[in-house]
Amino acid sequence: MALNADFVGRSYPPSEPYLVGREKVREFARAIGVTDPLSFDTEAARSRGYADVVAPPTYAIRLSLAAVETVAVDPDLGLDYTRVVHGDQRFEYARPIVAGDELICQVTIDGIRSVAGNDMITTRADITTTAGEHVVTSYSVLVARGTDEGSS
Repeated sequence: MALNADFVGRSYPPSEPYLVGREKVREFARAIGVTDPLSFDTEAARSRGYADVVAPPTYAIRLSLAAVETVAVDPDLGLDYTRVVHGDQRFEYARPIVAGDELICQVTIDGIRSVAGNDMITTRADITTTAGEHVVTSYSVLVARGTDEGSS
């Protein structure tokens, strides 16, 4: 079943606030092999002008992935999540995420198109502080495989 193209432009309610924890930043950095002291050492981060340890650039996936899941499980969209693969991901930063940030994420469907028998849905997740400061925008493409009628 093809995705409902009427959903282009639809925004979902913002997420609950997420408090970025110092240890979560360190755990994430270790998990992806970061060695930069800015992600581990509070004093190193402060000496470079940051309030606390700095999250690696891909840390934003922690928030944006959960927001995109709200789109994926919307029954009116018509997405069969068992047929989905992640097609693309990119981040555009206004500033780095640092421990102590309290962030919310709002996701919008930017596009839906059909390519070679597959539906592709592009989402934009705007991540801001609870005070409204823009921090990062995450763009994601999900590919719903074999959505043409008669595909297997």
